Amino acid sequence: MNGDRRPNQPSFMPKLSIVIPAKNEEKHLPKLLESIKSQTFTDYEIIVADAHSDDRTREIAESYGAKVVEGGMPGPGRNKGAVHATGEIIAFFDADVQLPSTRFLTDCVGEMDKKGLDVATCKVKPLSRRPVDRAMHEAYNAYAFATEKIKPHAPGFCILARRHVHHGIKGFDEEVVFAEDHDYVQRAAKQGHAFGILHSHPIAVSVRRLDKEGRLGIALKYLFGELHILTKGAHKEQPFEYEMGGDAMPGPSEDGPSDHDA
Repeated sequence: MNGDRRPNQPSFMPKLSIVIPAKNEEKHLPKLLESIKSQTFTDYEIIVADAHSDDRTREIAESYGAKVVEGGMPGPGRNKGAVHATGEIIAFFDADVQLPSTRFLTDCVGEMDKKGLDVATCKVKPLSRRPVDRAMHEAYNAYAFATEKIKPHAPGFCILARRHVHHGIKGFDEEVVFAEDHDYVQRAAKQGHAFGILHSHPIAVSVRRLDKEGRLGIALKYLFGELHILTKGAHKEQPFEYEMGGDAMPGPSEDGPSDHDA
């Protein structure tokens, strides 16, 4: 694990630190950064943890005013970005998501504060018009709500955590190589931190991995992963080949978000 706090933090501390692990995301990152730029909520900083991209990822991030730091695979990359975070809350987003409403941050942060949550996530919706993609994401939402109070689940592409909680649980466990996001929120809940799924807005996520690996293959992969967690615990060995970054091109099913959450 790596959740060390950065020494000598500046006196200015925004409400929110947005941490984005990225690798070769020149095609997707601008869409996320544009959706952040359009937010009514402005009390934030952006930190992109770059995993040695060889495209324009770093240049694009800096052009939007983001601080670019050395990253790595998703879990370690999030930890490395969080070391530089100064906000009260850290929002972990993947580079291929988009905020579907200009009030996404305002409402989600407000709901998190109102409910007194320490760690939170959102419902998910696909950047796709295909009925099968919508059905798959709604099935995940239903499962996440059903297990919310028993065994929390949260996709790594959208997790909000209070900074002191992130450091208190020592960040993402870097020995967990699959479903490290679920492990993160489950450890937080076990330590008594309040977890919840926010109702304000869903997060819009790319279906590029579904397009690349196939819907059935992805469904079976995550079913196997969940059964392993339930019966044997966290994944300390990689059960599947995983390639991080923007190599999976968006297919024709992918479209941009609207300002409507339905």
